[in-house]
Amino acid sequence: MMDQNAVQEVNFTYQTIKQFCQRNPAFTAGGIRHNIFQEDSNGLKESGAIVRNGGRILIHEERFFAWIEKRSLGGDA
Repeated sequence: MMDQNAVQEVNFTYQTIKQFCQRNPAFTAGGIRHNIFQEDSNGLKESGAIVRNGGRILIHEERFFAWIEKRSLGGDA
């Protein structure tokens, strides 16, 4: 049984496209949007890196970079 006073730490780093590009200047907003537009065919959708909240698109940074690494190693498209 878990202690009711125990706090489960979860680290989610979600950022808007603009915030992501400011934090990671190697990526452009246009390039990110292109990948999101192609998410059904490039494996991005299955990676869980993109979250939609209302009309806002958020990027889970850790999952996005895992997706990039997988693609660079010859994974999805």
